[in-house]
Amino acid sequence: CNIYMKSKKAGERVMTSITSFIEKKLKLKVNREKSAVDRPWKRKFLGFSFTNHKKPKVRIANESIKRLKSRIRQITSRSKPSPMEVRIEKLNQYLTGWCGYFALADTPSKFKEFEEWIRRRLRMVEWKQWKTPKTRVRKLKGLGVPDNMAYEWGNSRKKYWRIACSPILHKTLDNSYWSSRGLKSLYQRYEFLRQT
Repeated sequence: CNIYMKSKKAGERVMTSITSFIEKKLKLKVNREKSAVDRPWKRKFLGFSFTNHKKPKVRIANESIKRLKSRIRQITSRSKPSPMEVRIEKLNQYLTGWCGYFALADTPSKFKEFEEWIRRRLRMVEWKQWKTPKTRVRKLKGLGVPDNMAYEWGNSRKKYWRIACSPILHKTLDNSYWSSRGLKSLYQRYEFLRQT
């Protein structure tokens, strides 16, 4: 559990008394390595932490964000020859549960940031799956890109991750494109859960 006090001195006093109560009265052992007197925003609890503001807000702990990104990287790995439909289905399943838990966080900007990063990961995968310059040119033309621009970008030697953030893919593989492919909006899900 977390106990919040007004000062470090008060925190140290309560830590001593609570530890004594737990170990002597309840006969339980306190894990000294995981226990500390510290600023709220430097600690995490059940995946959450606080912002460093005059009026603190609940935020997602850094370790939880690292786990989220690690899972997303697994699902959107370029080295896995998985169809896009399967990837999107796995993303939807994972993100629905993840958002259901972390919707308690008061940081909507982070959910927008995660969603943008996920779409960039998907653009990177899509670009790789198009494989050859010929296919890329054809696909870009099919998405309404003028012939000269489709040829220029389709033959680009830029790395996958860089291309995924290019204006051409931002415009063609935009939010509506991924929505039509079945990807559910993480931010919209967050907004919905916050209102209910």
